[in-house]
Amino acid sequence: MTHPQIAPYGSWRSPITAALVATSGISLGTIALDGDNIYWLEGRPAEGGRVVVVRRTADGAIADVTPQGFNVRTRVHEYGGAPYTVDQGMVYFSNFADQRLYCQRPGAAPEPITPETLWRYADFEVDRRRNRLIGVREDHSGSGEAVNTIVAISLDGAAEQRVLVSGADFYANPRLSPDGQWLAWLSWNHPNMPWDAAELWVAPVREDGMPGAAERIAGGPDDAAFQPAWGPDGALFFVAERTGWWNLYRWHNGVVHALCPMEAECGLPLWVFGARTYAVESADRLVCTYIERGEHKMALLDARNGNLTPLDLPFSDFGFTGPRATGGRVVFVGASPAAPAALVMLDLASGALTTVRRSMEMQIDPGFISTPQVIEFPTEGGVTAFGFYYPPRNRDFLAPEGEKPPLLVLSHGGPTGATSASFDPGIQFWTSRGIAVMDVNYGGSTGFGRAYRQRLDGRWGIVDVDDCCNAAMYLVAQGLADPERQIIAGGSAGGYTTLAALTFRHVFKVGASFYGVSDLEALARDTHKFESRYLDRLVGPYPERVDIYHARSPIYHIERLNCPVIFLQGLEDKVVPPDQSERMAAALRTKGIPVAYLAFEGEQHGFRKAETIIRALEAELYFYARILGFELADPVAPIVIDNL
Repeated sequence: MTHPQIAPYGSWRSPITAALVATSGISLGTIALDGDNIYWLEGRPAEGGRVVVVRRTADGAIADVTPQGFNVRTRVHEYGGAPYTVDQGMVYFSNFADQRLYCQRPGAAPEPITPETLWRYADFEVDRRRNRLIGVREDHSGSGEAVNTIVAISLDGAAEQRVLVSGADFYANPRLSPDGQWLAWLSWNHPNMPWDAAELWVAPVREDGMPGAAERIAGGPDDAAFQPAWGPDGALFFVAERTGWWNLYRWHNGVVHALCPMEAECGLPLWVFGARTYAVESADRLVCTYIERGEHKMALLDARNGNLTPLDLPFSDFGFTGPRATGGRVVFVGASPAAPAALVMLDLASGALTTVRRSMEMQIDPGFISTPQVIEFPTEGGVTAFGFYYPPRNRDFLAPEGEKPPLLVLSHGGPTGATSASFDPGIQFWTSRGIAVMDVNYGGSTGFGRAYRQRLDGRWGIVDVDDCCNAAMYLVAQGLADPERQIIAGGSAGGYTTLAALTFRHVFKVGASFYGVSDLEALARDTHKFESRYLDRLVGPYPERVDIYHARSPIYHIERLNCPVIFLQGLEDKVVPPDQSERMAAALRTKGIPVAYLAFEGEQHGFRKAETIIRALEAELYFYARILGFELADPVAPIVIDNL
């Protein structure tokens, strides 16, 4: 047995390379059950980020359904989600390149069923009785904002599309009852986001296929409805936030009942279509996931008496894909701190777990895996915030006695979102090299109730920044981090938190912004429809309070930013356009502060190509090493750092 080598933090040699992070794994999502067959989506960085529908048949055979040349993604709301559905072996999906809907029959090539036009589609299901799909359509053919509606599309594409529901700014989750007699859906309007005030509507379906008089049964201000799903007996299940927590309810015979009130979150922010937290296994039983003080759990819920029976499973995160259930079996994506996400099947009678597909086949020695510690730390206003601390871990190395590790603080995107303790090879990339990581669930994060989420209302750029800074200072006080080697990094909204922390506070020595926001006014003015009024709640009404937008935008206070930053940006990003990063990098360059800017062709909001992920991760490591002065164990392709 060899003894660990003594080497400074940051310079440890690790088998968890950038290439392993980028190419050894796939993403798993959007599960569909069709008879005994299981379908799901795989996102493959090694194929340029292409998303594929995959099927497992009853005999265990696994094969791709959608062929090369097709990428199953939708751009509705830009973030997409729920881009396909399956019915009796027929797969209907949105193709990313042209945003048309295609039908793929078993053994045949995909055929388009929607015209070539500026329409996008998402979140659909088959209305078999009327030979049509029902889904959300986003029309970009006119001037001004895109128009969102719920439409009916004939399965062969021959008939003209019919608008079933219109008038609201946004729609999601059109769901048809099992007998085809009722339609349920979510809607919301500017300036709300779906987690602020989404409304749940139901309407009978008339003989002509159009909805009759609609009734709102849940949702509205401070009661965001989420995920309607019909039971086999005609009851409608849904999640609502009436108590300050997203809990499960049932609507039956015109009456709403709370199923299991608790101080836990059974809902998620609807950033993407198809987000799920429960499945209807039978008329009387649900399989649900929920978050309790940041901890993810799965349980059986008896819809008759509200009894909740937690399931003893080796997983700590169930993602946004959620479970699907039928006939005593549950299919879901689960992950744990030590094991990458996997698509698994649970037999409810026996408790047996079957692994259907792993997101990463390569096994990483546990000696290189850092296990997260739940951290609750004090922050501004006499409250506490939360996060996961990952200490450095590498079986082959120890740091010199008395040395404290560099600390990388991660600020998640959204900002309405959350981080979890699931295995992330990107985090292990850092910890196995001797860099500690703190993944922060700052005020505004989900999973802790509405009051915690609304801490960020009107205070984005303040509460999140304070919490990230206080997380770093707390770990320093605990002797877990070097105060002179503090790093902060984040993407999108997390990139804004990163840049605001570097500009308006003096805790961090270096930072990385991935497609981050530097100009709040430009974001409010230029971003896509879905988020065009998001900042009304987080910052203030625009343009009436443009003064606040300027006061909190790093680009207007570049004189206060005096530490190095690396910017990484996709050139096709429509959510946070490249100009946001380019202006900041140019300003730092002019000021004489060390800065690097890397732009990637063909990438949107979030990197999907393996070569991009590798280059971005290695560039970030190289940048930190040069700025903080630690030697790298292995050679990394250098990047241009201006002013260094």
